[in-house]
This record gives sequence, structure tokens and C-alpha cells, in this order.
Amino acid sequence: MIKRYLLAAAFAALLMPAVHAQPKTTRIVVSFTSGGPVDAVARTLSEQLGKELGRTVLIDNKPGANGAIGAVDVMKSAPDGSTLWFTSVGAAAINSSLYEKLPYDMQRDFVPVSLVVNNVELLVAQQGNPAKDAAEFVAATKKRAEPTPMGSSGTGSIPHLAIEQLADASGARLLHVPYKGAAPAITDLMGGQISGFFGDVPGLLGHLQGGRLKALGVASGKRHPSLPDVKTLEEQGIKGVDTNNWYALFAPAKTPPDVVAAINKAVRSTLADPAVREKLLKTGTEPVGSTPQELAAIQKRDTEKWAKLIRAKNIRAE
Repeated sequence: MIKRYLLAAAFAALLMPAVHAQPKTTRIVVSFTSGGPVDAVARTLSEQLGKELGRTVLIDNKPGANGAIGAVDVMKSAPDGSTLWFTSVGAAAINSSLYEKLPYDMQRDFVPVSLVVNNVELLVAQQGNPAKDAAEFVAATKKRAEPTPMGSSGTGSIPHLAIEQLADASGARLLHVPYKGAAPAITDLMGGQISGFFGDVPGLLGHLQGGRLKALGVASGKRHPSLPDVKTLEEQGIKGVDTNNWYALFAPAKTPPDVVAAINKAVRSTLADPAVREKLLKTGTEPVGSTPQELAAIQKRDTEKWAKLIRAKNIRAE
């Protein structure tokens, strides 16, 4: 009788749907150094996201190799929701065109979870620059004998690609000057060594508010909520400069759809939290969120868009 009961119980267990064991913590691997803009967004989310998930969220910085170190760490992790990859658009949609070989493949090694924030590029100049907007800046470049030097945070970065788009869209005569990061480029801009710079709004907002730089135009289809008086480039007659250094969450391939859906729901609830939303907006970052399918479409679209430009300009990683 007991034997029959045990056999029946075992058979019933086999018929029950699999239940995924809930991890006690979720580790978010950030492909950038602590204290940087991507890290800051991750840490802004972590406490509330932990509440939504019902477990501790830990931030683990894995900088290096333009995001590849963090990517490889996550792709080798268990696909159970215990490890996520938080990265900007570069590692997710640009690296595949910049490098001949990458140790990871976005389609093979990851599944999209959610878009988190948008970071459009802003064209800025030294406060003493006579141009009052992007249209005047472009016009001035065409009058100079030599191309106008514009800095970027590195070859193949979103700021670099924005410079290339601006040159194509407006006929501006520009000289790309790559730096190792945004900070030295901004320093040289304020010092007059370069004439212009495209950068994420969060990294420039303090300089604008302090009167050290002036905003000339937003490289987006709409004005930025933190800078409502700054016109878009399109409003100034310069069409075709559309950039977004978005940040998003990805999980290892083979993470079950219900686990991805649960994390996605928690992320979107976190971004809707008034305190989290206010803190992000205050820094100049736009909280957005998305479904996994929407993120997949954005990642695919941007991969194709930037690949086309990179091929046309023969851009190679340094």
C-alpha cells in the first residue's frame, strides 16, 4: 500500500509543471567602472528593484574591452535570473561592427529583458563660442579654411557616430578628435583645444547649469525634458542626426520566458516608482522601460543603423 502510494506520488510529481527555484540574490553586471553614468543608473534602480523582486540586488562592476568583459561574465552565468547584464548601446549594438571578432554574440548569448533609460546626444560648445545654435555652428565650419575640430569619447562611440551623422546631414567641415572618455574631451572643449562635442545629457548638465558650456542642439526627434528651450537639430533644419545611448538589461540565453517576464515586470514597476523616476530625471536621464520584444526591436534597428554608418566611414576600433 505504502509502495503504491509512493509510486503514485512520484508519478504525479513528474506531471506537475516545472517550478523555477527563486535565486536569493540578483547580480547586475555593469560593463563600466563604479561612479560612471551607467553605474549610477544601476545603483539608482537596485534598492527598489530588489523590493519588486523580493530579493537583494547586487551591482558588480566588470569594466574593460568596451563591455566585452561584462558580457562574457554574464553569458557564462546560470540562466535563472540570478545574473543580468546592464550595458549601454555600444556593447549591445555597435561593437559587432567595430570589431572583427567578439567573444560574444547578442543573438546567440543573450535574451533582452528591458530598456531602462534613454540618453540622447547633445551638441555643446565653449561658452565663448559665437554660435548660438547648431545651425550657426555648422555655418561657421563652412567658412573656415581648415575643418573644425570636434572631440568624442572614443573611436566608434556614440559621440563619434553623431559627429559623422552631423557632417553627412549638414555638410559641416569637421575633424574628429578621439579621446579616451568624455571627461578629457570636455576639459579640452572648455579650454578651447576643440570647438564642439556631442555627449550624453547627464554628463553635460552640470557644465551647462554652471555656465561653462552652451547647448547648441539635441540629436533626437524631440526636445529633452531637462532642456526644454534647446531645439533639436531637426528643428534647426539639420535632419538625419538621431542618436540614443540607451541603457538596457539583458539575461543569459536560455533564461526561461517566465523568469524574463517576472524581471521585466519588476524593472518597469521600479521605473514607475516616483522617487526613482524623479532621481533619474534630475540627472538628465530619461526612464523609459519596455517589453523584451520592444528592446529586441530597438537593439536590431540600432545594430543595423550603426553598422551601415561604420561601414560607410570605414571606422575601426582603436
